[in-house]
Amino acid sequence: MISSLRRRRITAVIPEKSDQRANRKKKGSAGGRPVGFDPERYQQRDTVERCFQKIKTWRGLATRYDKAPESYEAGLYLRGSIMWLKLLTSTT
Repeated sequence: MISSLRRRRITAVIPEKSDQRANRKKKGSAGGRPVGFDPERYQQRDTVERCFQKIKTWRGLATRYDKAPESYEAGLYLRGSIMWLKLLTSTT
């Protein structure tokens, strides 16, 4: 998996776990190179994941209760608008 990502020059966004790092070092040169890690991209990924979590607090969006694509999209817009309005009112 990691080798295919390296062939495409895709860097890791999630840091390597400490136990995996220890096992890789134990293997010596056969353990391979350490995974590259970009902390800025990791922070951006975390921001996106938190946004999805906030969106999914609405039961209808989390469970795809609205089967019609139009009503689901309307729910996304409505939830996004509410999140944006809360952000505006909390700073003023």
